[in-house]
Amino acid sequence: MIEFKVSSFCSWGDCVEVGRTPEGQVAVRDSKDRERRPLVFTADEWAAFVAGVKNGEFDLG
Repeated sequence: MIEFKVSSFCSWGDCVEVGRTPEGQVAVRDSKDRERRPLVFTADEWAAFVAGVKNGEFDLG
């Protein structure tokens, strides 16, 4: 079973939830649609995504 966490900045229920699978992968889902299967990433894929966010690679500007 995956225990999902939501950001403390989420206050309206339209949020992204993140959790770890028993195998160590990262699962991501939409808090409005919890019945839908989450997207699952390897730990390396998730680390690369987080690094990209921190480096501004996804900034729209």
